[in-house]
Amino acid sequence: MLIKKPEDLKSSEITPESDYINRRKFIAAAGVMGAAVLGPKLLSSAVPRVARQDDKPNTWEEITTYNNYYEFGTDKEDPSANAKNFRTRPWTVKVDGLVKKPADYHFEDLIKPYKLQDRTYRFRCVEAWSMVIPWQGIPLADMIKRFEPLPSAKYVEFTTLFAPDQMPGEKAAILPWPYVEGLRMDEATNPLTLMVTGLYGKTLPNQNGAPLRLIVPWKYGFKGIKAITKISFVDKQPRNTWQLANPDEYGFYANVNPEVDHPRWTQASERRIGQFRRQKTLMFNGYADQVASMYAGMDLRKNF
Repeated sequence: MLIKKPEDLKSSEITPESDYINRRKFIAAAGVMGAAVLGPKLLSSAVPRVARQDDKPNTWEEITTYNNYYEFGTDKEDPSANAKNFRTRPWTVKVDGLVKKPADYHFEDLIKPYKLQDRTYRFRCVEAWSMVIPWQGIPLADMIKRFEPLPSAKYVEFTTLFAPDQMPGEKAAILPWPYVEGLRMDEATNPLTLMVTGLYGKTLPNQNGAPLRLIVPWKYGFKGIKAITKISFVDKQPRNTWQLANPDEYGFYANVNPEVDHPRWTQASERRIGQFRRQKTLMFNGYADQVASMYAGMDLRKNF
């Protein structure tokens, strides 16, 4: 198994990182103050917890030049080099399966009803490196509600574009293409799960999954399927791509769990890109208080 340890924007058009971080600190402080007025019982639901206060976002350069995106190559630098001419418009997302409103949605129509939200999340890769990334997107739960899934829909399956003429990695048998991922319905509708369209308040770069990618911050990064062209509501657990490629190393759930090592390296610690010292990996990537209840009673070693 092979695995290795922006739309172009002018630098003048990118929000300075210091300004963006300061703005987020102000918004977070204002949100906490406002929630405190509502009372402590409402605080946890009123303010989504994202990165810890000491989690400084990685730079634009780090986030956009160090990527896993095998459709554009297996080296970390390949996506930024090979995705420059990737065409993200026009873009259509097919919604099908066990829903009342199946349709082919043009990208602009798909995101038009929603106000984009800024969410700074920890990002933990299964290869034991991590970042802190200021995403912008739409809570997946809001999007799902619009499609009106049937009670029989238990899972959501996502599929990436298959276009070997644009994605050179798809010309090789690195993985079974197209890339497929899936979530249980309760995972998909958790308030943390985000359909991402932007980064640092700007349009999502091609190498980071434009125009539409998934972020599930308590799971390893390979769950964050990119360039989504299909969303299917199904009654059986999907077989995700890495699980198909190597079921002994990659499971369906992919929850960040420092107590369960990858067969070839430890998951107990991680290397934050841009920092020298390794740090301890947190259960569920630090989001346990918001997601652990979904897995109560499950054997998280068996269901990895």
